[in-house]
Amino acid sequence: MLNIIDIHTHGIGGYDTRGATPETILKIARLHGAHGVSAILPTIYPAPIEKMRADMAAVKEAMAQERSAFGVRRSELKHASRLTPYASRILGVHLEGPFLNPVRCGALDGGSFLEPTARNFRKLIDGFEDIVRIMTIAPELKGARKLIKATTDRGIIASMGHSDATYAEAEAGYKAGAKGVTHIFNAMRGIHHREPGIAGFGLLNKEICIEVIADPFHLDIKTIELIFRAKDLRKIILVSDTVKSSRKALARSGIRNKKGKLLGGSMTIAESARRLISMGLSEKAAMGCISRNPADYLRLSGYNKALNSTI
Repeated sequence: MLNIIDIHTHGIGGYDTRGATPETILKIARLHGAHGVSAILPTIYPAPIEKMRADMAAVKEAMAQERSAFGVRRSELKHASRLTPYASRILGVHLEGPFLNPVRCGALDGGSFLEPTARNFRKLIDGFEDIVRIMTIAPELKGARKLIKATTDRGIIASMGHSDATYAEAEAGYKAGAKGVTHIFNAMRGIHHREPGIAGFGLLNKEICIEVIADPFHLDIKTIELIFRAKDLRKIILVSDTVKSSRKALARSGIRNKKGKLLGGSMTIAESARRLISMGLSEKAAMGCISRNPADYLRLSGYNKALNSTI
């Protein structure tokens, strides 16, 4: 069986990473595992730095407890399917911010966004360099390109998102070292016929990877069709972007606040892949977007290593 990897999930089933404890993170891992997901990157919300660090500390301790709980040799983990439905492996964290553009805050708290300075960056990740795998940054912000380079130099993947970047600004972020675009089309400048923007850059650049939320609410099915026609299939990564309120059962209108704003994804990536297959996407393409592609993006040499590397 394939190892399925979700690189962007805030939570699920009544639990999320905001104010988390190690037990909360482990419950999130178990719930994703029950849905067939082999590994996850718990995604940290932007907040004051000390709160983000506390949430990262919870993930780090959960990773240590998970390693201890499995208590098996690498040779005994030849197949990821043995780990599910019991728990997804926790591979580290995805920091969605805080160096984002409040103009494109989406469901995030724009008041918690910070300027992308070297000092803020050091305060945020000091002591957690070993678990931060991805950081979402808005490339158009003053100082963002230097921060993207610093992030990349530390072995952290810089992804561009929550951004009002023009095509040229997104391209500059890519040239500084960014490797991805966070949930393309959502919480970013869209495509205009005189300014293709960051979304246009994500589709047209042959090297950049793009996250896609493929539940029924974040993107029109024709937009998803456009993505799969325009983009190299190996550069598309389905993500859940699930949150505390997300459940296996599909909400009729998506996960929204009282004002109708989407707060997060309503499907696990296994469910999203099955949905796309039912709509005509080839099984090989859909499954590659939740297995091979995220593994390649995280620079994991093989699916088994992707999971065993946390032991």
